[in-house]
Amino acid sequence: MISRLRQLVVAFLFVAGTPAIIFAQGKKPGTLSELVAYSGADREKILVAGARAEGKVNWYTSLAGSSYKELALGFEKKYAVKVEVYRAASNDLMARITSEAKARQYLVDTIETTLPLLKSLREDGLLAVYTSPHLAKYPAHAKESAGNGLYYWGVNRESFIGVGYNPKLIAGASVPKNFDGLLNPQLKGKMGMTTSDTGVRMIGAMLKFKGEGFANKLKAQDINLHSVSGRAMADLAISGEVPLSPSIFRDHAMESKLKGAPIDWVAMEGVPTNAGGTSIIYQAPHPHGAVLLADFILSPEGQKILEDLQFGSPSKDFGFKRWYPEAGMNTDQYDSAATKWQKTLREIGRKA
Repeated sequence: MISRLRQLVVAFLFVAGTPAIIFAQGKKPGTLSELVAYSGADREKILVAGARAEGKVNWYTSLAGSSYKELALGFEKKYAVKVEVYRAASNDLMARITSEAKARQYLVDTIETTLPLLKSLREDGLLAVYTSPHLAKYPAHAKESAGNGLYYWGVNRESFIGVGYNPKLIAGASVPKNFDGLLNPQLKGKMGMTTSDTGVRMIGAMLKFKGEGFANKLKAQDINLHSVSGRAMADLAISGEVPLSPSIFRDHAMESKLKGAPIDWVAMEGVPTNAGGTSIIYQAPHPHGAVLLADFILSPEGQKILEDLQFGSPSKDFGFKRWYPEAGMNTDQYDSAATKWQKTLREIGRKA
């Protein structure tokens, strides 16, 4: 089935990659293969009219909390087009999308999820390529080029993993300034890490920037391992159960800090970055709505909604070095690296 999908998408890419031919006679775009490449001045007008005629757009996302609700609400208010949202973890999204593809029952239009999943979907031939007027302002590393001015996805949000701590329990002098600061004897027995993907990616950063010898030194710090999410780890820091953790997201810490919670966050010399990108399924059943929603998420208006919720933007400098763990890897290579990082994580700590 996937082989057949690859053949279909190659044909789609050939059409979408030649917009000059498509519109040589002034034809207005109507199909997905035409809409994804269209950059005329009336682009938004055409998309809005078509999306309203389609009646709705189906959006699959792994965004959590209120973020996806705020984006959907903003889109609906602006365009009067209903957004039907399916929110799930990346693995569940992958299972649902591939199941629909095998059954040839395409329900999803626009996808917003993490880069490893988007890479897998691209390798399976399930992503359309598209352009957006907003992508011109994005740095090259934040958009996956397909050539001819078209892209598989644009990164619409970044979440930064670093050291979160409870300032009531960790004195200023003990707060790590870099990875070596985690070896401070005063922090022994006071640190915790999540065994979820958040902790795994932080171990990957430690190995990349400090080497395997650093992981061996970290064993002496009596780190407690918790089978919880990154959000839950931030809550453990706030409650004081885990005074400090190098597996806490900046947005979780800052959002709670703004509400008065006892938590703060610092970046290490390499900051593992969870990036979420926006893509369009190549058989989107609501093509106008699919492209219009992708445009909205990548637009300054959509970005402001995410930034107000403490997500990072790839177009902004936050004063630290981002590291995309999956950069330069295909799906198999990343899975292999993540397995190694997970093994190292379980070796340096003990279950709480």
